[in-house]
Amino acid sequence: MKRIIIKLGTSTLTAGGHSISLPHLLDFIKEVAWLHQAGYEVVLISSGAIAVGKDALKQPYLDKHIPAKQMLAAIGQSRLMEIYNQLFQMYSITVAQVLLTRDDLLCRHRYLNARNTLESLIEYRVIPIINENDTVATEEIRFGDNDSLSAQVANLVEADLLVLMTDQDGLYTSDPRTNPKAFLIELIDTPEIPEELFQAAGNSNTGLGTGGMQTKIKAADLARRSGAMVYIVNGQDPAILRQVVNGKAIGTRFLPVITPLENRKRFLLAQAANSSASIKVDTGAATALRKGGSLLPVGIKEVTGIFDSGDIVRVETMKGKPVVIGMVNYSADEVQMIAGQRSSQIENILGYTYGDEVIHHNNMMVLNYE
Repeated sequence: MKRIIIKLGTSTLTAGGHSISLPHLLDFIKEVAWLHQAGYEVVLISSGAIAVGKDALKQPYLDKHIPAKQMLAAIGQSRLMEIYNQLFQMYSITVAQVLLTRDDLLCRHRYLNARNTLESLIEYRVIPIINENDTVATEEIRFGDNDSLSAQVANLVEADLLVLMTDQDGLYTSDPRTNPKAFLIELIDTPEIPEELFQAAGNSNTGLGTGGMQTKIKAADLARRSGAMVYIVNGQDPAILRQVVNGKAIGTRFLPVITPLENRKRFLLAQAANSSASIKVDTGAATALRKGGSLLPVGIKEVTGIFDSGDIVRVETMKGKPVVIGMVNYSADEVQMIAGQRSSQIENILGYTYGDEVIHHNNMMVLNYE
């Protein structure tokens, strides 16, 4: 489990109160720093901007209508990031703010840009701290809760593990606050989540967060279908993160339904079925691609059809034999301009670069045709 998404809810950040609990947050950041220094790739999904905004205005019970939320988020987001920045600096860790809306992951160009940005941050050992962009999101495009956002991000960066930290020990058969006979569900390994579990899940009652246990189940189901292991655990004990990454049976675990590789293959095949565009390559490039290499412009001979950056395109030999399908980093016009050139010349030719590869090997599927 190398790549980990950790979702912090408002109730976790505030330790159940109305304001951010700095001692509790510092304890948590200490654990994240340990993961980072141990070589894990960590992405944080953090709520709390609206709670910080309420605290700044001394308005803990301000109306929940959208304009008020957007105002509070605008006030609180910079303050929240400054807290994160100062605390992570204690461990010499650089963090970055990333704000997303649902549109960013529905639009192909924004999806690709968001993924490339996150991959670059991870590559340079920067911890992305992601939140929904509440200052501009409307009811129609907003995720509605950061549980859903965390699942979308887990799919976006092909995470191995998603940890949803909440104010309960996990998913129970009924609300443990009202039913003393409720017991913890430790493992969900069936392809479909039983309907009675959704019915048993309660809603958030903190007055600060927007998501309840039902949203966490839906998020867990989405993430495990993209190949991630999912834990729902109690965020009141930051040290629980070490137990999770060490594989301890704690909280509620959701086993992945498919592997990340299978999820990527399904996506590529589905998109390729709707594409008539193709790139023809020379023999050397075809051989390198079949061995798992990336598609570089130097091996490209012809471009057929119209495609844009982020589209799925077939790569073929000069005789029309399929080699791979993959997501391109450049449009058809751009590929035609750089075809046959070395990657070092891309910026000179186009005036900019999206990377050395026309298709990176992580974003392609080899077709077994010779």
